[in-house]
Amino acid sequence: MVSLGHVVPIATEKEPNVSRRIFQRFVVPAILLGTLVQAGIAEDRRLLLDLRGSWKFELGDDLRRSEPDFNDSRWSSITVPSAWEDQGYPGYDGYAWYRRRFTSPKEWQNKQLYLRVGRIDDVDEVYVNGQLVGFRGVFPPHYVTMYMMQREYPLPTYLLKPNGENVIAVRVFDSELGGGIVDGEVGIAEELDRLVPDFALEGTWRLTKGTDPAWQNPAFDDSGWHAVKVPAYWDSQGLQEYDGYGWYRIHFRVPAEATNRNLVLLLGKIDDLDETFLNGERIGGTGAAEQWKLGRNGDEYNRLRAYTVRGDLLRGGSDNVLAVKVFDMKWHGGIYDGPIGFTTPEKYKAWNKRQQKGSKDWFERTMKNIFK
Repeated sequence: MVSLGHVVPIATEKEPNVSRRIFQRFVVPAILLGTLVQAGIAEDRRLLLDLRGSWKFELGDDLRRSEPDFNDSRWSSITVPSAWEDQGYPGYDGYAWYRRRFTSPKEWQNKQLYLRVGRIDDVDEVYVNGQLVGFRGVFPPHYVTMYMMQREYPLPTYLLKPNGENVIAVRVFDSELGGGIVDGEVGIAEELDRLVPDFALEGTWRLTKGTDPAWQNPAFDDSGWHAVKVPAYWDSQGLQEYDGYGWYRIHFRVPAEATNRNLVLLLGKIDDLDETFLNGERIGGTGAAEQWKLGRNGDEYNRLRAYTVRGDLLRGGSDNVLAVKVFDMKWHGGIYDGPIGFTTPEKYKAWNKRQQKGSKDWFERTMKNIFK
């Protein structure tokens, strides 16, 4: 694991062991609500590649199995989705791995992609070409199940090999009853109404652990920070299982015609809370101050960050610095989903109006189906 600097202790503790009965009583209602939200989101996405069918499968645990060139030629085949107990492994509780190869067309590079891995019983980590793209639950010894949740993870296109072979590897732990990728949609989907920035900032940023007000200063030297890709969970870039503060920074230039007019900065989705500074000036943030202090969060991790930028803040033709302070309480962390970059207020307004109408229409249809 790559060290990104000094770790700032936080007040929260690691998740305790959670029994399935407690999980069903307290966590399942929240997951069911989240599933309804996911269903609404799914209507705005189209499946590009169906990955149901035959996957490679092996019992046991070895992290080398996440590597794309790992030799799985002697592994068994298993049907996905289906509980592994129904595929010739009755009564098995413990670790197992799945692997599947696929080809990604070159035109996918201009899309916003999501990897769907169905419902997994109980805990998972999902890798694409050796890079962690998402996980749910907690592996032993601090075991927490997420067996009720459908898995869908952002899939950064820079991880894919255009017109080449790509490898998905899924690490699974099951504690009891059915295990594995048991049901649901499995494949790669695209965002249908993608908000494309006029000036993109996706790519290589700098990241470090900790927090220091000096890091918002554009003159600060961040050359010693670790280079990471944005968007992507920081868990996949040396900070797995890290909960606490981190700072992102990027230096960029914009053409002169991009200045002296108001713009909207898109920072995608951030897990969990953020404060954002452009050339040393705070331009936005999500999450109240008391949440930062207490480590409490709501649905901020699932909100698209969009902050208005005054026309006089950008320096045309010279160096600009964007600095983003992030606090993660648990699970994933960091700037994990796009879009990332600048757009016009008019373009953002039109897109946001479409999103609101789509959400309203979906809610009305859902209520009619429930109460008819």
